Amino acid sequence: MQYDAIVIGAGYAGLAAGLALQKAGKNILLLEARNRCGGRILTEYFSEQEYTDLGGQWIGPGHERMYQLAAEFGVDTFHTYDSGKSTLLLNNKLKQYKGLIPPLPLFALLSLDRALRKINKLAKTIDLDHPYQSDCAAKWDAMSLQDWMNIQMKNETARKMFALATQAVFATDASTISFLHALFYIKSNTNFDFLMNVNKGAQQDRIKGGAQSICVKMAAALGNAIHYEKVVTHIHQDEEYVTVSGDGFSYTAAKCIVAVPPVVSTEINFTPAVPETQWELMKASFMGTVVKCYAVYPSPFWRKQFKNGLVAAPDELTSVVFDNSPFNGSKGILMGFSLAEKAKQLMQHDEANRKEIVKAGFVKMFGPEAANIEYYTDKSFTEEPFTKGCYAGMFPPGVITQLQTSLATPFQRIHWAGTETSNIHNGYMEGAVRSGERAAKAVISPS
Repeated sequence: MQYDAIVIGAGYAGLAAGLALQKAGKNILLLEARNRCGGRILTEYFSEQEYTDLGGQWIGPGHERMYQLAAEFGVDTFHTYDSGKSTLLLNNKLKQYKGLIPPLPLFALLSLDRALRKINKLAKTIDLDHPYQSDCAAKWDAMSLQDWMNIQMKNETARKMFALATQAVFATDASTISFLHALFYIKSNTNFDFLMNVNKGAQQDRIKGGAQSICVKMAAALGNAIHYEKVVTHIHQDEEYVTVSGDGFSYTAAKCIVAVPPVVSTEINFTPAVPETQWELMKASFMGTVVKCYAVYPSPFWRKQFKNGLVAAPDELTSVVFDNSPFNGSKGILMGFSLAEKAKQLMQHDEANRKEIVKAGFVKMFGPEAANIEYYTDKSFTEEPFTKGCYAGMFPPGVITQLQTSLATPFQRIHWAGTETSNIHNGYMEGAVRSGERAAKAVISPS
């Protein structure tokens, strides 16, 4: 049987592409390597009512397609808990504060504020369609985000706090990413403030029942078109067809949409070969490293102390913390991010030791009550062969301007999707959905 299109990957990008193609009356097949849908989105229930989002979880203003999909599939959203004061744990001292900027010494505050304003101003100048054609592209691509931070901020405390913010945003150390890519990512997501904020920011809302609940309903709508546990190893195309194959299967279609992270795509054998510049770009992309660490308590006890659960703790292995309790506060759930090099350190320990490390950090932040953990779990996608990390693919210095191409450029009968290929809300579920719909549109009505 020949299909109109085959989609590879059942994350938000692949599911969105599949649904758009199906709505257009196309005969499609969606192949997923795992035994589940969702990709980097994974909701784990630890009781009938309670769950943790082990992968992506937040949506915010401007994430229009995600809100529309939630409405379409009858899934509610709710505001991330942020009433009360945030906490700064710096040099073993605790401080409570309101707003985005923590209480730092005056020179550190001024330096941090100046750097934030400057990076937002520079990000505005980026050409999202062709970042390598932006003014100063060569200069910015030659340096890392860390290089820029070192030039901008002479104050060590300001640098430390800014480094924490960049790790929370990119899930990699500032020294590993191109400053040009950092600016592209910031503009793609409005500005740096949006990326860091809860209210009116990227962490504003959560999805009732977990972020995977929409994926599950999208997958159900696709019905028998999805085939799980199909690991694609070869994609062969000629003038008429694309043949997608793996161990024990081979399917043929007029078009193909590859909706997996670029670094995962490079493990597929393409015949003919993907054009060299695009292949080099895919290979240069690397995934961030992050561990989400969850501690579940009988109740959100920190709220009684007028704390919102938000913590910045640059010296801890879990350096950014959120209140991730259910919408009705029936349990207290703290979620700590362990990021970049710290994530690698944490994952060298077994789960029992990781729990003790995370618990010790939470006790420092919230007091002795934080030791009463009912349930602990954590997740790193770095070990997963079909993801290789989170949140998204990043570029090291020197790649974007050298190769001057895009991850989204179609290759004959193959179209690319995935949040990394989106120039709007890159790195987020919104970017994934938009990318899948863009690729589907190109298949439905080739220009």
